[in-house]
Amino acid sequence: MSPNDAMAASPAQFDDLQPDAGGEAQDLSLDMILDVPVALSLEVGRTRMPIRNLLQLNRGSVIELERGAGEPLDVYVNGTLIAHGEVVVINDRFGVRLTDVVSPSERIRRLR
Repeated sequence: MSPNDAMAASPAQFDDLQPDAGGEAQDLSLDMILDVPVALSLEVGRTRMPIRNLLQLNRGSVIELERGAGEPLDVYVNGTLIAHGEVVVINDRFGVRLTDVVSPSERIRRLR
């Protein structure tokens, strides 16, 4: 048996990350990722067009999207759909009110 065979046969060992009585382990592991930046994007709709039509676009052109008016926006984090929402205006600024959050199990199912 080679050293590589011995490593392949033994399972990987990981530290227990279950919180102790004070919940410290969970707080420490969560604190490590709370400041990690993620890309949040909102999708109003999509369309496909040939490059010929793309090159003809100019100021005032209208692009028809596959989504109807009044349908919810898709909210993505790092390219993964996490919620649906609607546009709101607060103090002359746009925002999004989340109307539905995709469950963690559904997010995992969509990754496959």
